Amino acid sequence: MSKKIVVLGTGGTIAGTSPSANDNVGYRAAQLEVGGLLQSVPGLAQCLGGHGVVTEQLADVDSKDMGWTQWRALAQRALHYLGQPDISAVLVTHGTDTLEESAYFLSRVLPASVLAHKPLVLTCAMRPASSMSADGPQNMRDAVRVACTRGAHGVLAVCAATVHAARDVQKVHPYRLDAFDSGDAGPLAYVEEGAVRWVHPCPAVGAQDVQWMDCVRESVWPRVEIVFSHAGADGALVRTLCATSPDAEPVRGLVIAATGNGTVHHALEVALLQAQLQGIRVVRSTRCAYGQIVPGDGAVNPFPAVGLSPVKARIALMLDLMR
Repeated sequence: MSKKIVVLGTGGTIAGTSPSANDNVGYRAAQLEVGGLLQSVPGLAQCLGGHGVVTEQLADVDSKDMGWTQWRALAQRALHYLGQPDISAVLVTHGTDTLEESAYFLSRVLPASVLAHKPLVLTCAMRPASSMSADGPQNMRDAVRVACTRGAHGVLAVCAATVHAARDVQKVHPYRLDAFDSGDAGPLAYVEEGAVRWVHPCPAVGAQDVQWMDCVRESVWPRVEIVFSHAGADGALVRTLCATSPDAEPVRGLVIAATGNGTVHHALEVALLQAQLQGIRVVRSTRCAYGQIVPGDGAVNPFPAVGLSPVKARIALMLDLMR
């Protein structure tokens, strides 16, 4: 049976264009189809190692505008392809702004029985396809190489010759080509001269206690918002979010992007405790790019800490509310 990889296009900078080849900022994202992007990848056939390629354009979106509609389509199509015996991997071209969120979402909802054996690889670009120094073709080449590497599995992100796990990857720079980092965990691998050098094995894919794809088919997800704690913070924003309105979906959860090791401004804490009394779930993350909240001995905090970035904690809480 001839093996294939599937490339799903969603838009983003990697598919962006500008009238000027010198313009790496003022471009329009999501202008090119994924099939055309593949044609710009040098030495693609060699990287494929005999695999065939199937392409599908799922969306044409600047990833800052990525939302539930695109996530649902992405999860459903990824599962459709990964479940086929002749498909070895799925590769997704994606914008950089919310790639870490899409990666974590997919790692949570796609069945463990699939991700334990096959990779879903997201890749991106920091410069548009029209740039004289576009990074998209090399990133796609590296992503294909990772997708075709024996033993690769789970949801991975590839950018600037570096392979990241979905749980850890985070965009840390608004302009540089090496815009992604994996914090304390570090990257999983590097792509060097077309070869993948693993420094850590792909994370084990744990069993799921919920059939999350059933949740994905729901038309509405619970509303969860992120609130930052900062100098001079008060509870006004929390009280506004928690106020009931006939014209808005009620808030069911709040993620606090806390200062330091999970600390929350006193005035904000008062409002959050009131939100809990209204039945709203509240969890804490940290604003820090590295590390996670470390509890003290015997310390009791009314807001549980999660070892995720604020944006990923939001996804985790949304899923938890859908149980």
